[in-house]
Amino acid sequence: MEFFRGLPFPLAVGALFVIVLLRAGGTYALGRAARSGAGRNARVQRLVDTPRFVRAQQLVARWGAPIVVFSFLTVGFQTLANLAAGVGRMPLRRYLPALVVGGLLWAVLYATVGLLTWAALSHLYEISPVAATTGSLALAAGLIGYVAWQVRRARAEEATVVLHRELRDGRVR
Repeated sequence: MEFFRGLPFPLAVGALFVIVLLRAGGTYALGRAARSGAGRNARVQRLVDTPRFVRAQQLVARWGAPIVVFSFLTVGFQTLANLAAGVGRMPLRRYLPALVVGGLLWAVLYATVGLLTWAALSHLYEISPVAATTGSLALAAGLIGYVAWQVRRARAEEATVVLHRELRDGRVR
């Protein structure tokens, strides 16, 4: 974080933009590559069968590039949307503009809000280490609680999907 704070704003945005292009573009490429071998790879098949991925794939199939752009404004959905675009073989002529626009939005937001938040916490730590530590721990606990809630909810949805699939296939008596 300190590295980006020391850069001029346009350079920080540019560096973050390159990072997000490589990460999200790599996720898309991984999805395209996994598509051909998804049936043979149990780990990829488990991911493709999760309710969150199925939902991401449905959204990408319905809305296309705008969902990819929107995904860069979210936490957690971005990876699924880019992977779903790759697995769904979204044409590069649609994906690349969405990647560029979404990546630029992400880089600007991260370079402003993200770095300002980090700077504010650093400044608060200089004034009161106890308040900064307590506030950071409270934020971390809230984030951990939110993630745990999301995981529990996703597992419950996945169990429901598996049960419906088994009922549909006649494997449950």
